[in-house]
Amino acid sequence: MGSKGSVLVAMSGGVDSSVAACLLAEQGYEVLGSHMKLVHLADGVDHGCCGPSARADAEAVARIGGFAFEVVDMSETFSETVLADFFAEHEAGRTPNPCARCNEHIKFGAFLERADRLGVDLVATGHYVRTGCDRAGQWHLLRGADAGKDQSYMLHTLGQRELARARFPVGEMAKSQTRALAERFGLPVAAKPDSQEVCFVPGADHAAFIEQHAPGMVRHGEVVDPEGNAIGRHRGSFRFTIGQRRGLGVSTGERSYVVEVDAATNRVVVGPGELLARRGLRADRVSWVAGRPPAAGPFEAGVRIRYNGVDIPAVADQTDGRLRVEFRTPQRGVAPGQSVVVYKGDELLGGARIIESIR
Repeated sequence: MGSKGSVLVAMSGGVDSSVAACLLAEQGYEVLGSHMKLVHLADGVDHGCCGPSARADAEAVARIGGFAFEVVDMSETFSETVLADFFAEHEAGRTPNPCARCNEHIKFGAFLERADRLGVDLVATGHYVRTGCDRAGQWHLLRGADAGKDQSYMLHTLGQRELARARFPVGEMAKSQTRALAERFGLPVAAKPDSQEVCFVPGADHAAFIEQHAPGMVRHGEVVDPEGNAIGRHRGSFRFTIGQRRGLGVSTGERSYVVEVDAATNRVVVGPGELLARRGLRADRVSWVAGRPPAAGPFEAGVRIRYNGVDIPAVADQTDGRLRVEFRTPQRGVAPGQSVVVYKGDELLGGARIIESIR
């Protein structure tokens, strides 16, 4: 065992996780690089962090870094937790957040359990977030130092158990520093582009993926205006999300947006942007980093309702396991199924799944 203990590093084959693994090895940890196979791709398909080239890149980095490497098949757990939820959310008319779900159930769920089975002390990833432990032994989750790369939004489900065992070696760095380190280590992935896609959806074509794997969800329905008048047809409400402007398949003579997806009637409502404004939201699946809400009643916070969004001044309150958020000013594009994440300055306090907006 290394002088600092052992660590299981999730290696996708990208530059961030590769540098994270090499840094930990350089710092004296006993590193085991682990490439997770999450989906079974068809022969000849090479996509994202799940394809053969990603595996080859991760293995090459481990050889250069001089640490052990494994490939572990987590496709069954991934299917039961992430993929099943992905399809169920779309079928319910919501827009899922599979990356947050994967972080909860795979990278800091099944992966942490694997570390336990192997007798490994810690787990690590290439996420751009920071952590800290105060004098009382309480762990805190902070945004990444590089605001443009911060990934805390996707890690809002992490709690004390996970943070105590997790390390994020690139969280204090700018992306340019990470690439410079990759060059110093001599890694073949130093200039590899960042992935912008959901790892299991080739070409970022969610509709095609659903058509192939859940054909029963392809149900034709109406596109209607705010008064309920039919103005077009669609080939599945899963193709639409609240706030969407492109690809509506209808022409209204003015700039129009998806303002409602009604899965029960299989209707998609399209209208002007002002109809998107909402004064708040309700959410379930509430998770707090500290294991409890920040206050016994309503409290002021900054919230984000999308990954690349901005902090929105709001009042939040948890009652009966649900989170209610009221914005200080009305917001557009509150999409059920997405995450609402609660911050206090740079610290992430927790988050939840949006289930409905408040007009």
